[in-house]
Amino acid sequence: MQELRRTRAGPFKEDETLTNLHQLSAAQSDFEAGDDAALTKIIQPMELALNQLPKIIIRDSAVDAVCHGAELALPGVVRLDSAIDRNGLVALFTMKGEAIALGRSQLTSREILDQEKGIAAKVERVIMERGTYPAMWKH
Repeated sequence: MQELRRTRAGPFKEDETLTNLHQLSAAQSDFEAGDDAALTKIIQPMELALNQLPKIIIRDSAVDAVCHGAELALPGVVRLDSAIDRNGLVALFTMKGEAIALGRSQLTSREILDQEKGIAAKVERVIMERGTYPAMWKH
């Protein structure tokens, strides 16, 4: 074998990527000069990479707690994909489609829908910066 070439990684395809670092350097220079058009075409949102995972959409009031590593309780769930397995990797998103965290589902999709109390997912990796959504405290 003379060459091994990756043509796809997850949802990303080779023909959708940069051909060289000179393009990135030129885009960075344009950005520093006030033109972000080229850089915006190059940099893809992180949410795109998470699209292949089952999703749980959570309430705005639960976002900050999850950003601090709290488990996602069932009342915080707004919507979810139907293909969630117990102990499966899931992506937690805001209602606006912003990635919050990766977690392990503690229940199946059906169990999450059927139960009123319990833990839907344990957070494994927080993506969103703390404080992006204000903490919602009951007084």
